[in-house]
Amino acid sequence: MRPRYTPYLHPPSLRCHARTAADLSAELPNKRGRVVRGLYRLFAWTGFFILVSGGLVVAFFAYDASTYRADNSYIDIPVSVSALEPRRGGPKNLPIAEVLVDDDDCDEMQKQKNKPKLVILGSGWGSVALLKSLNLDDYHITVVSPVNYFLFTPMLPSATVGTLELRSLVEPIRRIVQRVRGHFLQAEAVGVEFSERLLEVQQTDANGVLQHFYLPYDKLVIGVGSTSNPHGVKGLENCFFLKSIDDARNIRNRILQNLERAVLPTTSDEERRRLLSFVVSGGGPTGVEFAAELFDMLNEDLGRSFPKILRNEISVHVIQSRGHILNTYDEALSKYAEARFAHDQVEVLTNSRVKEVRPDKILFTQKDENGQTVTKELPMGFCLWSTGVSQTDFCKRISDSLPVQTNKHALETDTHLRLNGTPLGSVYAIGDCSTVQNNIADHLVHFLRSLAYQKGKDPEIMKISFAEWRGVAQQVKKRFPQASDHLRRLDRLFQEYDKDQNGTLDFGELHELLTQIDNKLTSLPATAQRAHQQGQYLGKKFNKLAAAAPGMLANEIFDGDLDEAVYKAFDYHHLGSLAYIGNSAVFDYNGLSFSGGLLAVYLWRSVYFAQSVSMRTRVLLAMDWSKRALFGRDLMEF
Repeated sequence: MRPRYTPYLHPPSLRCHARTAADLSAELPNKRGRVVRGLYRLFAWTGFFILVSGGLVVAFFAYDASTYRADNSYIDIPVSVSALEPRRGGPKNLPIAEVLVDDDDCDEMQKQKNKPKLVILGSGWGSVALLKSLNLDDYHITVVSPVNYFLFTPMLPSATVGTLELRSLVEPIRRIVQRVRGHFLQAEAVGVEFSERLLEVQQTDANGVLQHFYLPYDKLVIGVGSTSNPHGVKGLENCFFLKSIDDARNIRNRILQNLERAVLPTTSDEERRRLLSFVVSGGGPTGVEFAAELFDMLNEDLGRSFPKILRNEISVHVIQSRGHILNTYDEALSKYAEARFAHDQVEVLTNSRVKEVRPDKILFTQKDENGQTVTKELPMGFCLWSTGVSQTDFCKRISDSLPVQTNKHALETDTHLRLNGTPLGSVYAIGDCSTVQNNIADHLVHFLRSLAYQKGKDPEIMKISFAEWRGVAQQVKKRFPQASDHLRRLDRLFQEYDKDQNGTLDFGELHELLTQIDNKLTSLPATAQRAHQQGQYLGKKFNKLAAAAPGMLANEIFDGDLDEAVYKAFDYHHLGSLAYIGNSAVFDYNGLSFSGGLLAVYLWRSVYFAQSVSMRTRVLLAMDWSKRALFGRDLMEF
């Protein structure tokens, strides 16, 4: 017999109580006026906001109080005698830093003492990307750099006029090195003994005396960046450059000095106009963005603090040797930038070349309407030199010591980023200081060697069919990834260079084909984007090499092209270009161009905000942009 279901009924007192509460909640607000209800909700939300904000403030102060604590773990730290008294050796009989003072700081650091020594020169984009890509405990890592911070270079023009503070663009390099339990030495590399794998380093001691020592390495990564290219122009000591934090600070102070001197009662009209004439030599992204930031500062903040007459007498000039500024961008974007500058009264002097820079004026040549070259002069109180890159003194010494290094502008590497002329797999170069050598035709014998071995012929006298040509093309793509775009229609290439139409390609025809592809390949751009990709590439490859090391040791494999055996060649992928041009921005991505006003500016900021190296710098960037909007730029020297 099934039991009957009896619904549960609340006791009368509870039912009455529940009904009364519901009635009150439904009827109580309805008996009040609309204004009273609005005030009720306002006070309720205000109270909620005060409670939450107060709780966050209390939580922050509680966390802040927890940071003031004593740490007793720094008592009796063991330090190796070899770190305090390193042995001497090498060609110059210098101290050899085989052990560093922090190698015994903890158990984790001690485990890395006998790992392969990876030394990284520089603290720029490539070096930081490499550090962030490496696995823990695979290498004994040491970073050597004259500065102890990473600099977010794309935003440097904003720091020259106070839009951003200098500290917002830097991140302590030691924080990044700590992630891989590495070491940092604030010093400068001066030379390399490739045969003994010793890096010569120098730094001044407490008495101002230069001290030299050797740093041994198993793998050395050179990422020391570049310097500005003088192009043989006289008087560059009268120019400013924009490569470092010190450069940005000096530029900011010079701009403000000119403004202050321009309002002195002893300053003549002619001298005032000269002081307020700002010249930018170079129409690339750096020069264009600086000119835009400078105009924004003069247009938005000058009138608040300085006499208005200065705004009428200020002039900004951009000297560009090519026919357009931003000539590496899409032509429509270049014309948009020029039109924007014309609207903002920024003078753009195209097809002009600087001849000489004097303390009070700049001499340049320009072609007139008849094609005649005319020399002109432009009074100036400030000149920024931003016209390409050149080798540092360290890279010049490295290049001079290696006969195969023939490029006078950068160190040449192969497609695995290994420095040409050095022992295979020991020295690499990334970033602005290097260029990838794409000499495909010179490797033709290498590509034909396996086919020649199968046929028993000399590679230089054999002929290949279309099927064999496809195999050779695959080898070329693997060794030189940048050539892939030029090897898409293999059938057309085969027909075009088969001069005698016999269905085969001989050595001469194949060499001519690859030479033409060589000529079409261009050097990789000297940008932060390229350095970042190269650093990531090396990090992944070093991780692969570390993982394969036990197997190679077990099989007694110590020589050969280990890089190519474990990882592919470097393949650069251009992710687009962008530039700020004064309350507007331009974007160029794989042929797709976009330009606009404030919406584009916010997009431009978002891209760099996302690329910032840490949460700390992102917070500082957001605070600086907000501070500029609320209070304007800080117009003061420091």
